[in-house]
Amino acid sequence: MRVHRLALLAGCADALVRGSFDPLGLAARDAGPITNLSPVRQPTAAIVSAAALATAMLPDAAVAKGGEYGLAEGRIISLAHPVAMGGCFLATLYAGYTGLQWRMLRELGVELKEARAAASAAQKAVQEHAGAGASDEEALAPPPPSLVRAASDADAAVAALTEKRSVIQAGNFRDRHYQLGTILLAVGIPMALEGPVNTYMRAGKLFPGPHVYAGVGVASLWAVAAALVPEMQKGKEWARTAHIGVNAVTFGLFAYYQIPTGLEIAAKVIEKTKFP
Repeated sequence: MRVHRLALLAGCADALVRGSFDPLGLAARDAGPITNLSPVRQPTAAIVSAAALATAMLPDAAVAKGGEYGLAEGRIISLAHPVAMGGCFLATLYAGYTGLQWRMLRELGVELKEARAAASAAQKAVQEHAGAGASDEEALAPPPPSLVRAASDADAAVAALTEKRSVIQAGNFRDRHYQLGTILLAVGIPMALEGPVNTYMRAGKLFPGPHVYAGVGVASLWAVAAALVPEMQKGKEWARTAHIGVNAVTFGLFAYYQIPTGLEIAAKVIEKTKFP
């Protein structure tokens, strides 16, 4: 807008300086006393040029409402933010579930290793009862019931943990957790920014409040949670704990602030916008 204004005024100044283009002298034939004007002198052109420059430097009015943005101000695009963020809330819930299942799978691996060690020790104790150094009578006698029971319980624990681990592994929760995290970053953060932009386009101003502040917090915590992943991959337990804590706070902000206030804002958007 400012560039167009400057070009228009500069063109007017140039026309005043150069006069009309009339190589055949046709204008002189029909010119009357009123139209026979003398060319504008240089000081007048300088004034016009200065006015053009000053006008160009004036701030443009904020064009932010009234249909100037077309479909961007319509109901469909205006509702894209609440719909997308509602989906991100559901994705956050499922990401939390898949993350906990993945953590459980990792902890089961540790428990299974310990259970296998205990079962191996119990079996070794039973075998040693009839091993070298034992008398013939001891070798022929059955092992004590306590050793047999301990070995049986250890084998049962290994079998139960193995089955439980197999069930969780079948869910492929690690890959699902990564995919959900990628979706939250690729969709959640851009759509969190789209909301205030669309509000400004429709209303010409923003409305600071719990919804905006909590939204900034949610988007920021998504980035923090993603930044902890490299340390988590190195086996740092503090990073895993921080990752869980950050996402728990994100869920709290979403559930306590974003959803209730977002539903109120969505109702106002439906009321004040039209299709499309």
